[in-house]
Amino acid sequence: MSGHSKWAQIKRQKGVADTRRGQLFTKLAREIGVAVRQGGADPQANFKLRLVIQKARDNNMPLENIDRAIKRATGETDGVALSEVTYEGYGPGGSAILLKVITDNKNRTLNEVRNILSRGGGNLGEAGSVTWVFDAKGVINIDASKVDAEEVALFAIDAGADDVKVEGPTVEVYTKPHELEAVRKSLELNRIPVSSSELTMVPKATVKLDEKSALQALKLLEKLEELDEVQHVYTNADFPDDVVKKYQG
Repeated sequence: MSGHSKWAQIKRQKGVADTRRGQLFTKLAREIGVAVRQGGADPQANFKLRLVIQKARDNNMPLENIDRAIKRATGETDGVALSEVTYEGYGPGGSAILLKVITDNKNRTLNEVRNILSRGGGNLGEAGSVTWVFDAKGVINIDASKVDAEEVALFAIDAGADDVKVEGPTVEVYTKPHELEAVRKSLELNRIPVSSSELTMVPKATVKLDEKSALQALKLLEKLEELDEVQHVYTNADFPDDVVKKYQG
């Protein structure tokens, strides 16, 4: 996988994103709601809903919370109208930033995103300005300490995976979006313990940042992750290892 982003690993290891479980469950409930409105409330017939429910289970979201989110989306309980929006922009050092947002007020969220980008040394871009930098992929995360990485790679490639990477304590298996479920099931059938899986956006190439820009970009990305309406933050920024250690410390 050429030039995949470090931000996903950094936030996972530091626990930046969704540090508050309540916030995490709120974001997952929004994703479930949008998936239901787009494809219906039956997980068997709704690929996107199945993936979000699996993600919710990976994050220990109670089944009653999942059921409540589905019922709210189908109108069985009161709920607000939510919109799925993509925002694109640039961070320090010319890095690309792609945001997936679910909001009940586009204008408010747009202003919040614009302000955070501006204060953090970035700026909002036009539609299509950075989307081309990323490819849609499925990613499966496995605890590297519990498996033989080479064995996982063999199983994963045989099951249809595109690539396998070892990133610190995690083995990452990349797939085409529509093959994510099948590859995960194959790994689990071979008794490979999967920590999580989800659809993501992977940069085709990365931008190496110097120390000053890297620290500024990390702080900016963290601020964006903290916004309740922001579901996912993707970037093609590549951070020096010594900067990552300083940031995580």
